[in-house]
Amino acid sequence: MSRGRGFGVLWSANALSNLADGLAFVSMPLLAASMTDDPRLVAGLATLYALVRLLVALPIGVWVDRWDRRTLLVAANLLRGVALLVLAVTVQFGVSSLVIMYAAMAVVGALESVADSAAVAMLPSLVDRKRLDFANGRVAAAQLVCDEFAGPPLGGILFALAAAAPVFAMGGLWAAAGLVALALPIRRSPQPRADAPPARRSVYAEAREGIAWLARHRVVGILALLGALASVGYMLPFSILVLFAEERLGLNGTGYGLLLAFSALGGLLGSFLAPRLRTWLGYRWTVATSLLLGALTLGGLAVTTDPVLAGVLLALYILHAVVWSICALSLRQRLVPDALLGRVGGAARVLSLLGLAVGSAVGGILGAIDLTIPVAAGAAVFAGCCLLAAVTLRGELTPDDHSVVAIREVDAELR
Repeated sequence: MSRGRGFGVLWSANALSNLADGLAFVSMPLLAASMTDDPRLVAGLATLYALVRLLVALPIGVWVDRWDRRTLLVAANLLRGVALLVLAVTVQFGVSSLVIMYAAMAVVGALESVADSAAVAMLPSLVDRKRLDFANGRVAAAQLVCDEFAGPPLGGILFALAAAAPVFAMGGLWAAAGLVALALPIRRSPQPRADAPPARRSVYAEAREGIAWLARHRVVGILALLGALASVGYMLPFSILVLFAEERLGLNGTGYGLLLAFSALGGLLGSFLAPRLRTWLGYRWTVATSLLLGALTLGGLAVTTDPVLAGVLLALYILHAVVWSICALSLRQRLVPDALLGRVGGAARVLSLLGLAVGSAVGGILGAIDLTIPVAAGAAVFAGCCLLAAVTLRGELTPDDHSVVAIREVDAELR
């Protein structure tokens, strides 16, 4: 699958980074809560993190296409490590504050976007394009294990030992990810065409090229639209899931944690099933069928009060999300020219992040009326996504893509 050891190095760096993310998921809210009892300030960390990622998505896409992606990946992880180690020192010596914590998380959020974008853009150069589904599946599996199973409990244990302990661990893991990434081959971005303007244009002028390419390309544009709609459908129920679990399913905090952990098992299974399903069904019907599964599982969740059945439905829901995202990412990596991978990915990421924000806001509003409404609304959104994918995801790929062979292979699968 890989060309030399490149994929193994990238996978290892991602796994270390994901483990740090898993630690952060639990320990950073705990650390914020130890500094203030204002829920708005605690929740503000997540809001800041999301806002920073939204604001930097387009310029980072340009940088990923301009500069050596290995250097970006190494630098982003090392700088994340430094930022968290500085924060850990302030916590250890009792001089930290919410202002310092907010600043550190803003830096980490921006650098995470750099690392993620560079890794996604590098992968097609390390793996045969026919095997991108398998490679993305392995990356997704590592992410699920680290983010959902290993990281959160480890973060809680370390925080119980000392407030600074998980922060030191996160800084060390991100620094280690940067050092591991040094073993990646240097693959510079393609040089500009001979007829290209000699002067470098502004960041946003180059970002517009990625947006325009995305808007023109039928398949990749549809995938980006589906990603935005699926993000809305995801956040509609998940924005109020903790309340749904408490009031509808009768679960306490421990039960809710177990519900989420069990549901993540579905995602782990999906990471291994995705390439096989794509081989059997092709991209078009794998995407459409997985989105249909998302609609059916949320529809079932909306009417059940049985926590065991809810756990099974959520596991199947996460399975659909992983299968769909692996297929969508692999298709984009196969069809987008290498010189535009960063910018097209940045434009698609903006749409997804906006979808998450819209879904979260609407989910809260609908949940105030009845907690089952956002779940049912999410099911309706995914049903619409399924129909859109089935009807529109056909061949008709543009002839100006970077690889005629890749186009013909994907075109055959989409038909």
